[in-house]
Amino acid sequence: MHTIAYFIAGLFAVRFMNYSAEFGSDTMANIMLPVDHWQVAIGLGLQPIRGIIIGLVLLPFKRIILADKGWVKLAVLILGLSYLSTIGPTVGSFDGYIFTKVPLKYHLLGIPETLIYIFLFTSLISFWYKYPWRGVNFMFLIFVGFILLMSLFGVMDSLGLINVK
Repeated sequence: MHTIAYFIAGLFAVRFMNYSAEFGSDTMANIMLPVDHWQVAIGLGLQPIRGIIIGLVLLPFKRIILADKGWVKLAVLILGLSYLSTIGPTVGSFDGYIFTKVPLKYHLLGIPETLIYIFLFTSLISFWYKYPWRGVNFMFLIFVGFILLMSLFGVMDSLGLINVK
């Protein structure tokens, strides 16, 4: 569910929030790779590993997450711990606003992507457990396979092995 939500939220951000130009700005180019860099492309393909880590961390809280309105509790938890109150001063975090020289514009830039991700991730988990049908599992598996294929093509394109543009 993480990989699917991450892909959709990232696609939205790149397509509608002009991440290519924003990450190429003088401010962000110092800390972010361009969106067409091979590491960015492979990062998408590595998201299932991150999804496994997230799943293992959330496993002890399974009953709370799957309870009535549990997805809302999970959404608040993810927003609070992974975006607003990170361990370090990352862009968009509470400490990022205070301790970095990054302009406010860039702190605010990630909010729509973050909210889309959180809504999709928690909704997909809720849907997956509410409808434990094999077809749903197969559908999600096909989608993740598509995402992995897109990541592979992105890496190959950014290394000049193929041209998909």
